[in-house]
Amino acid sequence: MRGFVAPTDYGWYQFLRARPELREVNFWRPSQNRFGALDPGELFFFKLKAPHNAIGGFGLFTRGAVLPAWEAWDVFGPANGTADLAELLARIERLAGGSARGPMNVDTWIGCLAINEPVFFPPDEWVDVPADWRREIVSGKGYDLSSGHGRLLYERCIATAAALDAGSTTDEAAIAARYGPAQLVKPRLGQASFRIAVLDAYSKRCAITGERSLPVVEAAHIKPFAAGGAHAVENGLPLRRDLHRLFDLGYVSLRPDHSLAVSKALHEQFENGRVYYDLEGAMLRPPADPDDRPDRAALEWHYEEVFRR
Repeated sequence: MRGFVAPTDYGWYQFLRARPELREVNFWRPSQNRFGALDPGELFFFKLKAPHNAIGGFGLFTRGAVLPAWEAWDVFGPANGTADLAELLARIERLAGGSARGPMNVDTWIGCLAINEPVFFPPDEWVDVPADWRREIVSGKGYDLSSGHGRLLYERCIATAAALDAGSTTDEAAIAARYGPAQLVKPRLGQASFRIAVLDAYSKRCAITGERSLPVVEAAHIKPFAAGGAHAVENGLPLRRDLHRLFDLGYVSLRPDHSLAVSKALHEQFENGRVYYDLEGAMLRPPADPDDRPDRAALEWHYEEVFRR
Protein backbone atom coordinates (compact mmCIF):
# COMPACT_ATOMS: atom_id res chain seq x y z
CA MET A 1 0.00 0.00 0.00
CA ARG A 2 1.22 3.48 -0.86
CA GLY A 3 0.88 6.74 1.00
CA PHE A 4 1.45 10.35 0.05
CA VAL A 5 2.73 13.11 2.34
CA ALA A 6 1.56 16.56 1.24
CA PRO A 7 2.62 20.00 2.53
CA THR A 8 -0.48 21.37 4.25
CA ASP A 9 -1.60 24.89 5.08
CA TYR A 10 -1.95 25.36 8.84
CA GLY A 11 -5.10 27.46 8.48
CA TRP A 12 -6.77 24.66 6.48
CA TYR A 13 -5.80 22.11 9.15
CA GLN A 14 -6.92 24.33 12.02
CA PHE A 15 -10.32 25.09 10.45
CA LEU A 16 -11.11 21.44 9.75
CA ARG A 17 -9.78 20.07 13.04
CA ALA A 18 -12.44 22.20 14.74
CA ARG A 19 -15.15 20.47 12.64
CA PRO A 20 -14.90 16.72 13.32
CA GLU A 21 -18.39 16.20 11.90
CA LEU A 22 -17.00 16.62 8.36
CA ARG A 23 -16.27 13.12 7.09
CA GLU A 24 -15.08 14.23 3.66
CA VAL A 25 -12.80 17.20 3.00
CA ASN A 26 -11.22 18.85 -0.02
CA PHE A 27 -7.44 19.06 -0.05
CA TRP A 28 -7.21 21.66 -2.78
CA ARG A 29 -4.11 23.05 -4.45
CA PRO A 30 -3.59 26.11 -6.68
CA SER A 31 -2.01 23.81 -9.26
CA GLN A 32 -4.18 22.44 -12.07
CA ASN A 33 -1.98 19.36 -12.46
CA ARG A 34 -3.76 16.02 -12.25
CA PHE A 35 -2.92 13.96 -9.16
CA GLY A 36 -1.78 10.43 -9.92
CA ALA A 37 0.33 9.48 -6.92
CA LEU A 38 -2.36 7.36 -5.21
CA ASP A 39 -5.15 4.99 -6.09
CA PRO A 40 -8.54 5.45 -4.40
CA GLY A 41 -8.39 4.08 -0.87
CA GLU A 42 -4.70 4.78 -0.25
CA LEU A 43 -3.54 7.07 2.55
CA PHE A 44 -2.96 10.80 2.28
CA PHE A 45 -0.97 12.46 5.09
CA PHE A 46 -1.19 16.14 6.08
CA LYS A 47 2.34 17.47 6.62
CA LEU A 48 1.99 20.92 8.20
CA LYS A 49 4.18 23.58 6.64
CA ALA A 50 6.91 25.48 8.51
CA PRO A 51 7.25 26.45 11.27
CA HIS A 52 5.20 23.43 12.42
CA ASN A 53 6.84 20.74 10.27
CA ALA A 54 4.88 17.75 11.57
CA ILE A 55 2.22 15.31 10.44
CA GLY A 56 -1.09 16.81 11.55
CA GLY A 57 -3.34 13.98 10.39
CA PHE A 58 -4.31 11.76 7.49
CA GLY A 59 -7.25 10.35 5.55
CA LEU A 60 -8.30 8.13 2.65
CA PHE A 61 -7.74 9.49 -0.84
CA THR A 62 -10.98 9.02 -2.78
CA ARG A 63 -10.99 11.09 -5.95
CA GLY A 64 -9.08 13.82 -7.73
CA ALA A 65 -10.48 16.48 -10.05
CA VAL A 66 -9.72 19.92 -11.45
CA LEU A 67 -12.60 22.30 -10.76
CA PRO A 68 -13.34 26.02 -10.97
CA ALA A 69 -13.27 27.58 -7.52
CA TRP A 70 -17.02 28.25 -7.53
CA GLU A 71 -17.73 24.56 -8.11
CA ALA A 72 -15.22 23.48 -5.46
CA TRP A 73 -17.18 25.64 -3.03
CA ASP A 74 -20.52 24.39 -4.36
CA VAL A 75 -19.45 20.77 -3.96
CA PHE A 76 -17.53 20.88 -0.66
CA GLY A 77 -18.59 24.09 1.10
CA PRO A 78 -16.78 24.52 4.45
CA ALA A 79 -15.03 21.18 3.85
CA ASN A 80 -12.66 23.29 1.72
CA GLY A 81 -11.22 24.51 5.01
CA THR A 82 -12.70 28.02 4.82
CA ALA A 83 -15.86 29.71 6.05
CA ASP A 84 -16.98 31.01 2.65
CA LEU A 85 -16.04 31.32 -1.02
CA ALA A 86 -14.41 34.73 -0.55
CA GLU A 87 -12.04 33.28 2.05
CA LEU A 88 -11.30 30.33 -0.23
CA LEU A 89 -10.33 32.68 -3.07
CA ALA A 90 -8.14 34.74 -0.76
CA ARG A 91 -6.33 31.64 0.45
CA ILE A 92 -5.85 30.33 -3.10
CA GLU A 93 -4.29 33.65 -4.06
CA ARG A 94 -2.03 33.65 -1.00
CA LEU A 95 -0.83 30.10 -1.55
CA ALA A 96 -0.34 30.67 -5.28
CA GLY A 97 2.02 33.50 -4.27
CA GLY A 98 3.30 35.42 -7.25
CA SER A 99 1.72 33.06 -9.76
CA ALA A 100 1.64 34.20 -13.36
CA ARG A 101 -2.01 33.18 -13.51
CA GLY A 102 -3.13 36.62 -12.41
CA PRO A 103 -5.74 37.51 -9.75
CA MET A 104 -7.92 34.70 -8.48
CA ASN A 105 -11.67 34.71 -9.09
CA VAL A 106 -14.56 32.27 -8.96
CA ASP A 107 -13.56 30.86 -12.37
CA THR A 108 -9.99 30.03 -11.31
CA TRP A 109 -9.37 26.31 -11.76
CA ILE A 110 -7.79 24.43 -8.86
CA GLY A 111 -6.76 20.87 -8.14
CA CYS A 112 -9.17 19.15 -5.73
CA LEU A 113 -8.51 15.92 -3.82
CA ALA A 114 -11.46 14.40 -1.96
CA ILE A 115 -10.22 12.90 1.32
CA ASN A 116 -12.59 10.67 3.30
CA GLU A 117 -12.56 9.79 7.00
CA PRO A 118 -9.97 12.46 7.88
CA VAL A 119 -8.24 12.39 11.24
CA PHE A 120 -6.73 15.62 12.58
CA PHE A 121 -4.27 15.32 15.46
CA PRO A 122 -4.16 17.97 18.20
CA PRO A 123 -0.79 19.78 18.42
CA ASP A 124 0.43 17.69 21.35
CA GLU A 125 -0.16 14.51 19.32
CA TRP A 126 1.52 15.52 16.06
CA VAL A 127 3.67 12.84 14.45
CA ASP A 128 7.24 13.42 13.28
CA VAL A 129 7.78 13.73 9.54
CA PRO A 130 9.71 10.84 7.92
CA ALA A 131 13.45 11.10 8.48
CA ASP A 132 14.12 11.38 4.75
CA TRP A 133 11.80 14.35 4.23
CA ARG A 134 13.53 17.37 2.70
CA ARG A 135 12.59 21.03 3.12
CA GLU A 136 12.86 21.51 -0.64
CA ILE A 137 9.83 19.28 -1.30
CA VAL A 138 6.99 21.46 -2.59
CA SER A 139 4.23 19.22 -3.92
CA GLY A 140 4.66 16.18 -1.69
CA LYS A 141 6.29 12.77 -1.63
CA GLY A 142 5.04 9.21 -2.01
CA TYR A 143 5.96 6.37 0.37
CA ASP A 144 5.70 2.61 0.45
CA LEU A 145 3.79 2.04 3.69
CA SER A 146 4.89 -1.58 3.95
CA SER A 147 8.53 -0.85 4.75
CA GLY A 148 11.09 1.70 5.91
CA HIS A 149 10.13 5.29 6.63
CA GLY A 150 6.67 4.76 5.18
CA ARG A 151 5.90 1.84 7.48
CA LEU A 152 7.05 3.80 10.53
CA LEU A 153 4.88 6.76 9.53
CA TYR A 154 1.86 4.50 9.03
CA GLU A 155 2.29 2.75 12.39
CA ARG A 156 2.74 6.02 14.29
CA CYS A 157 -0.33 7.62 12.70
CA ILE A 158 -2.53 4.56 13.30
CA ALA A 159 -1.39 4.40 16.94
CA THR A 160 -2.09 8.12 17.41
CA ALA A 161 -5.54 7.82 15.84
CA ALA A 162 -6.35 4.87 18.10
CA ALA A 163 -5.21 6.77 21.19
CA LEU A 164 -7.41 9.73 20.27
CA ASP A 165 -10.34 7.31 19.92
CA ALA A 166 -9.66 5.71 23.29
CA GLY A 167 -12.97 6.89 24.70
CA SER A 168 -14.86 4.63 22.29
CA THR A 169 -14.81 0.89 21.68
CA THR A 170 -12.53 1.35 18.68
CA ASP A 171 -9.11 -0.23 19.20
CA GLU A 172 -5.90 0.07 17.21
CA ALA A 173 -6.66 -3.06 15.17
CA ALA A 174 -10.00 -1.60 14.10
CA ILE A 175 -8.38 1.71 13.17
CA ALA A 176 -5.76 -0.15 11.14
CA ALA A 177 -8.48 -2.13 9.35
CA ARG A 178 -10.35 1.08 8.50
CA TYR A 179 -7.26 2.65 6.95
CA GLY A 180 -5.51 -0.49 5.75
CA PRO A 181 -5.23 -2.47 2.50
CA ALA A 182 -8.87 -3.64 2.64
CA GLN A 183 -9.91 -0.12 1.67
CA LEU A 184 -8.28 -0.63 -1.72
CA VAL A 185 -11.13 -2.91 -2.80
CA LYS A 186 -13.66 -0.11 -3.25
CA PRO A 187 -13.44 3.04 -1.13
CA ARG A 188 -16.76 4.55 -0.16
CA LEU A 189 -17.65 7.80 -1.88
CA GLY A 190 -18.99 10.71 0.11
CA GLN A 191 -21.60 13.12 -1.23
CA ALA A 192 -18.96 15.45 -2.68
CA SER A 193 -16.83 12.75 -4.32
CA PHE A 194 -20.04 11.15 -5.64
CA ARG A 195 -20.87 14.34 -7.48
CA ILE A 196 -17.36 14.67 -8.90
CA ALA A 197 -17.24 11.01 -9.94
CA VAL A 198 -20.63 11.04 -11.69
CA LEU A 199 -19.88 14.19 -13.67
CA ASP A 200 -16.43 12.90 -14.63
CA ALA A 201 -17.87 9.57 -15.80
CA TYR A 202 -20.15 11.37 -18.26
CA SER A 203 -17.62 14.01 -19.33
CA LYS A 204 -19.51 16.68 -17.36
CA ARG A 205 -22.54 16.50 -19.68
CA CYS A 206 -26.21 15.94 -18.96
CA ALA A 207 -26.86 12.28 -19.75
CA ILE A 208 -30.12 13.15 -21.55
CA THR A 209 -29.63 16.47 -23.33
CA GLY A 210 -25.85 16.60 -23.63
CA GLU A 211 -25.87 20.01 -21.91
CA ARG A 212 -22.37 20.82 -20.68
CA SER A 213 -22.84 24.23 -19.01
CA LEU A 214 -21.37 23.11 -15.70
CA PRO A 215 -23.41 25.44 -13.44
CA VAL A 216 -26.64 23.67 -14.46
CA VAL A 217 -25.46 20.03 -14.59
CA GLU A 218 -25.96 18.16 -11.33
CA ALA A 219 -25.36 14.62 -10.06
CA ALA A 220 -28.68 12.93 -9.31
CA HIS A 221 -29.07 9.77 -7.27
CA ILE A 222 -31.20 7.18 -9.06
CA LYS A 223 -32.16 5.66 -5.72
CA PRO A 224 -31.81 8.29 -2.98
CA PHE A 225 -29.33 7.73 -0.18
CA ALA A 226 -32.21 8.02 2.31
CA ALA A 227 -33.99 5.14 0.53
CA GLY A 228 -30.97 2.85 0.70
CA GLY A 229 -29.15 4.01 -2.42
CA ALA A 230 -25.38 4.38 -2.41
CA HIS A 231 -23.04 7.24 -3.22
CA ALA A 232 -21.83 5.21 -6.22
CA VAL A 233 -21.33 6.18 -9.85
CA GLU A 234 -23.66 3.41 -11.03
CA ASN A 235 -26.38 4.92 -8.79
CA GLY A 236 -25.93 8.35 -10.35
CA LEU A 237 -26.92 10.34 -13.41
CA PRO A 238 -25.67 13.78 -14.47
CA LEU A 239 -28.80 15.76 -15.27
CA ARG A 240 -29.60 19.32 -16.17
CA ARG A 241 -30.92 21.02 -13.06
CA ASP A 242 -34.58 21.10 -14.15
CA LEU A 243 -34.47 17.44 -15.22
CA HIS A 244 -32.85 16.53 -11.90
CA ARG A 245 -35.76 18.10 -10.07
CA LEU A 246 -38.31 16.36 -12.30
CA PHE A 247 -36.46 13.04 -11.90
CA ASP A 248 -36.47 13.29 -8.11
CA LEU A 249 -40.21 14.06 -8.13
CA GLY A 250 -41.05 11.28 -10.57
CA TYR A 251 -42.12 13.38 -13.55
CA VAL A 252 -39.39 11.79 -15.69
CA SER A 253 -37.63 8.44 -15.46
CA LEU A 254 -35.64 5.98 -17.55
CA ARG A 255 -37.17 2.85 -19.03
CA PRO A 256 -35.28 -0.47 -18.98
CA ASP A 257 -33.98 0.31 -22.49
CA HIS A 258 -32.52 3.60 -21.15
CA SER A 259 -35.02 5.79 -23.02
CA LEU A 260 -36.52 8.80 -21.26
CA ALA A 261 -40.10 8.50 -20.03
CA VAL A 262 -42.00 11.75 -19.41
CA SER A 263 -45.08 11.52 -17.20
CA LYS A 264 -48.48 12.71 -18.44
CA ALA A 265 -48.85 14.21 -14.96
CA LEU A 266 -46.84 17.23 -16.11
CA HIS A 267 -49.60 18.24 -18.51
CA GLU A 268 -52.45 17.12 -16.25
CA GLN A 269 -51.21 19.08 -13.23
CA PHE A 270 -49.64 22.13 -14.86
CA GLU A 271 -51.11 22.29 -18.39
CA ASN A 272 -47.56 22.65 -19.59
CA GLY A 273 -44.37 20.69 -20.19
CA ARG A 274 -44.02 20.77 -23.96
CA VAL A 275 -40.26 21.29 -23.72
CA TYR A 276 -40.06 18.04 -21.75
CA TYR A 277 -42.44 16.05 -23.94
CA ASP A 278 -40.10 16.89 -26.81
CA LEU A 279 -37.50 14.81 -24.94
CA GLU A 280 -39.79 11.76 -24.69
CA GLY A 281 -37.89 8.68 -25.85
CA ALA A 282 -34.48 10.38 -25.83
CA MET A 283 -31.78 7.79 -25.18
CA LEU A 284 -29.33 7.95 -22.31
CA ARG A 285 -25.87 9.08 -23.37
CA PRO A 286 -23.81 6.34 -21.71
CA PRO A 287 -20.55 6.91 -19.81
CA ALA A 288 -17.29 5.93 -21.46
CA ASP A 289 -16.60 3.15 -18.95
CA PRO A 290 -19.23 0.35 -19.08
CA ASP A 291 -18.69 -0.25 -15.35
CA ASP A 292 -20.12 3.21 -14.68
CA ARG A 293 -23.43 2.57 -16.46
CA PRO A 294 -26.60 2.96 -14.37
CA ASP A 295 -27.46 0.04 -12.12
CA ARG A 296 -30.37 -1.90 -13.62
CA ALA A 297 -32.03 -2.58 -10.27
CA ALA A 298 -31.84 1.09 -9.25
CA LEU A 299 -33.38 2.20 -12.57
CA GLU A 300 -36.14 -0.38 -12.21
CA TRP A 301 -36.84 0.84 -8.68
CA HIS A 302 -37.15 4.44 -9.86
CA TYR A 303 -39.35 3.56 -12.84
CA GLU A 304 -41.67 1.34 -10.78
CA GLU A 305 -41.73 3.19 -7.46
CA VAL A 306 -41.15 6.87 -8.21
CA PHE A 307 -42.27 7.57 -11.78
CA ARG A 308 -45.77 9.06 -12.04
CA ARG A 309 -47.53 6.89 -14.59
